[in-house]
Amino acid sequence: MSPPVLTDHPTSTLIIAVGGMTCASCAQRIEKFVGRLDGVAQATVNLATEKLSVAYDPVTIRLPAIQEAVRRAGYEPLPSPGADAATDQRRRRQQDSRAVWWRFAAAAVFALPLLYVAMAPMLSWVRLPLPAALDPGRHPLGLALVELVLTIPVVIAGRRFYSRGFTGLVRRSPTMDSLVAVGTGAALVFSLYHVVRIAGGDAGAVDNLYFETAGVILTLVLFGKALEATSKSRTSEAVRKLIDLAPPTATVERPAPADGGPAVEVEVPVADIVPGDLVLVRPGGRVPVDGMVVAGRSTVDESMLTGESAPVDKRPGSAVYAATVNGFGRLDVATEKVGPDTALAQIVRLVEEAQGSKAPIAALADVVAGWFVPIVGAIAALAGLGWWIGQRDAEFALTVFISVLVIACPCALGLATPTALVVGTGRGAELGVLIKSGQALETAHKVTAVVLDKTGTITAGQPAVTDVVATDPAAAPSLLALAASAEQGSEHPLGRAVVAAALERDLPLRRPSEFEALPGLGLRATVGGGRVVVGNERLMTSQDIPLGALAEPAEAAARRGETPVFVALDGLPLGLITIADPVLASSPEAVRALRRQGLDVALVTGDNPATARAVAERVGVEHVMAEVTPAGKAHEVARLQAQGHVVAMVGDGINDAPALARADLGVAIGSGTDVAIESADVVLLRPDLAGVATALQLSRRVVRTIKQNLFWAFGYNVLGIPIAAGLLSLVGGPTLKPVLAAAAMSLSSVSVLANALRLKRFRPSGDHASGVGQNAVP
Repeated sequence: MSPPVLTDHPTSTLIIAVGGMTCASCAQRIEKFVGRLDGVAQATVNLATEKLSVAYDPVTIRLPAIQEAVRRAGYEPLPSPGADAATDQRRRRQQDSRAVWWRFAAAAVFALPLLYVAMAPMLSWVRLPLPAALDPGRHPLGLALVELVLTIPVVIAGRRFYSRGFTGLVRRSPTMDSLVAVGTGAALVFSLYHVVRIAGGDAGAVDNLYFETAGVILTLVLFGKALEATSKSRTSEAVRKLIDLAPPTATVERPAPADGGPAVEVEVPVADIVPGDLVLVRPGGRVPVDGMVVAGRSTVDESMLTGESAPVDKRPGSAVYAATVNGFGRLDVATEKVGPDTALAQIVRLVEEAQGSKAPIAALADVVAGWFVPIVGAIAALAGLGWWIGQRDAEFALTVFISVLVIACPCALGLATPTALVVGTGRGAELGVLIKSGQALETAHKVTAVVLDKTGTITAGQPAVTDVVATDPAAAPSLLALAASAEQGSEHPLGRAVVAAALERDLPLRRPSEFEALPGLGLRATVGGGRVVVGNERLMTSQDIPLGALAEPAEAAARRGETPVFVALDGLPLGLITIADPVLASSPEAVRALRRQGLDVALVTGDNPATARAVAERVGVEHVMAEVTPAGKAHEVARLQAQGHVVAMVGDGINDAPALARADLGVAIGSGTDVAIESADVVLLRPDLAGVATALQLSRRVVRTIKQNLFWAFGYNVLGIPIAAGLLSLVGGPTLKPVLAAAAMSLSSVSVLANALRLKRFRPSGDHASGVGQNAVP
């Protein structure tokens, strides 16, 4: 077979829901059929989410050709439902789950009396004897026909195993359904043959009926499938909870009617809202769109997006996001993003893409699954033939043949990795940590060194006033008010910090009559008739303004990594204001949490050495690299990698993008730039370093769960197949009955799913798990 033809065109990614998959062999078959198409770079099937992810060249190949390849593989590509894909998938899964439970119930209604009729003659302690008409000694044909009649409804309930299983055999791609179909089919054919013999007068053939074996196996496998369907629906519960939070309707203010009346408030479906609409959010209501507050003040609970439990203050100019919960006040919100463009929809999309990916650890399971079913079929045939040749006991040989086929279901193998990945990434989203892929998840648990950017990562990223030092201590408020009045015309971050501090203290400001910005120095302005100068030491020196007693606190501020801003009026110094980018309250504990995990932590920043060292001391980082360019940050990451470290880089700005891309694991702060977020493998939805420790802990837990699942799946088959093949019988031990083999097979899949679902209870350990807020400390 020739390899797929690829071009230099950029690839696109397509997600297709696929119906009809039952095991890892199904996934392997679809990947093979789609992956060999010209223009397809990669095809990956996630059995847990029942989705096919295709990286392809849209110039070379189109969607219909990919869908047709899925059909040729024997499966059904489901129609793309658009924006409500997750909702439609949930509805389809619920329907499938109900259908398989009904099929199991129907099968059980007939399998239980079938089992009783078949087994009662052999159980002397049974107190409910069979009717005389079913006595195998006097009426063997009557007993055989009753068993046949009871078996037919069970076979109808499990007909999908036969349609899919034998189709797979015809197409030379057997699946788990093929194992069940061949095993139970052999029992049925064997039994039908002996019914004919009984009808011909051979009463002894009644002992060779295996109808109850086929019926009970089908019923148990259906029971396992029903439990599996229920468990699968729970794996994506985190995403479903996010989707359900979005309100279906919203109150919108519409323009005044043509007759000049007042604007009207109408309730409309959220799908009808467009950017620019004014949405009214009442107290206690959910925000229906992403937008900006234009009127009103309130607090909003954003925990469903960020994992942060503390409500966030909202005022005119604040951003709000769909599905968050309004607090005590009404908010008028100008719509900016709706539907698939909202932050909620993007989070859901990221999580679903991660859940559809594969971790490298799954490679071994994929290889084994591809060869598993044919090998098991060969083992079953050889074992059955060997016992028949060795003992001339057709009944025992058939028992071995059926037991091997039924016990060796590869479902557990196929579910081991994707279920843990789906539950783990969903739990991460609930905690405010978006892990973009299985590759990122597996890399995260290997990290040995964490490199932290400073601004916007360890610190708030917004300068704030930390202290006001006046020559007359009682005049500190008036000093701040005077400086803020002068700075009202400034666009400099330090000037905005001074104005913000005055407004927070409700100080009265006056409009300057004259304003002159002095780049690199500060400003001059006239406020209330007085000549005000605000700026650094060089500006004061150039204006012949003596610093006097202010020199010492200015030097102390500089040693702490703070910026001193001097204020003078009519040539006389009034005091100074110290400004710093404050360290986030959660950063010191987050760094301690990383170090408790045995990780090396370093700070890399473009800021000056004094400020970098001061911040590093505040948070407990020993290794500091200052005055580093964006390219230099990537170089520092490469240097650590050359020393043997697996490096995680944490940043939030455009200047961090090269380092994020170069690192083994890029972690972006969700409040950062789009470029940084696109370059990262993990996105933290709130500006809090605690999420880094959470992501690394979660990755270790998920990888450990995957290894446990794979160990159980492999171990189950390694032990089960030899026992089913009659190994114990060689030393006088018992034979594994086909019915018990079916029960064990179902249990293996359910146990893997149950183990993965334990990840839903994951909570990060350490003090950082308490959900500390975003408040900054000076």
